[in-house]
Amino acid sequence: MGLKIIKWQQQEQASFKAVLQGSSLEPWKDDFFSLMQQGHAIVQQHGDAWRWQEAWQKQPQCPVEYVEFNHDVVCIGTKKHINTEENDALHSALHALHPWRKGPFSLFGINIDTEWHSDWKWARIAPHITPLMGRTVLDVGCGSGYHLWRMLGAGAKLAVGIDPTVLFAMQFEAIKRYQREAAAFFLPVGIESLLQNTKAFDTVFSMGILYHRHSPMDHLMQLFSLLRGKGELVLETLYIDGDAQQCLLPSGRYANMRNVWFIPSIAMLKTMLHRAGFHGIHVVHAGITSINEQRSTDWMHFKSLENFLADGDPSCTCEGYPAPRRVVLLAKG
Repeated sequence: MGLKIIKWQQQEQASFKAVLQGSSLEPWKDDFFSLMQQGHAIVQQHGDAWRWQEAWQKQPQCPVEYVEFNHDVVCIGTKKHINTEENDALHSALHALHPWRKGPFSLFGINIDTEWHSDWKWARIAPHITPLMGRTVLDVGCGSGYHLWRMLGAGAKLAVGIDPTVLFAMQFEAIKRYQREAAAFFLPVGIESLLQNTKAFDTVFSMGILYHRHSPMDHLMQLFSLLRGKGELVLETLYIDGDAQQCLLPSGRYANMRNVWFIPSIAMLKTMLHRAGFHGIHVVHAGITSINEQRSTDWMHFKSLENFLADGDPSCTCEGYPAPRRVVLLAKG
């Protein structure tokens, strides 16, 4: 692994440790710092790490003259166009981190059109959540970190993302390379690595994660244990129609996804949240996932949602289950 990225990781660790001091996470600062160190070690050991890190190291040192985290496209750029050599180097480096799932981003005029329109999800959520100004926020399963930047744009004091997928960690670092002082940090670990009962975060996001968990009740209780008193959970997940007794446990794949274990009805989900300790539970959005929101692009050229719906019947998945519907609920800790 190159010395440049080792130095970068050390700088990230030092920055994170400094930000933890005086924050609501300070009582557990050594534990969070250790998690970042452990996560970076995992990144270094991944079989494809050398290729992704080589791409990261080839990103040109472009001067940053403006940033925009409060619009649909997370933008970092300069008032003038970067030169052709820099543009080609940056485009090549970013493409080497394919596939880009969550976004969109724009770096120095290079538009990363990701598989998901994560901006659509944010637009559905943002008007309803407790304002993030000055809050310490956790994004569980943050992907490439698109929403971390939107959280900073909404005024969050500190945005911490966790996700065990090493490629997502490298995509986040590709963006943060041009915003080193930003209070957004990525820990390449899963939620099971976090200390429970810390009650340290003002807002916790879990979006697109619950149905991937073997034990959804355990996940909800973990989320509850991370929230400060009167803190807010933002939960987005798949759902099916039905009463409080109904859920779907796919026998195999669901919309071609291997790791979908549990899709509840909204009524069941509310009961689960209540049992996990939450109150003030309410739905702010529910609807069908559109093939315009999740699709193949030049930055994610594998098959996507439209390929995994039934031929001639988009109301069903290719396995015969109801097509994906997603619900957003807010709840108080």
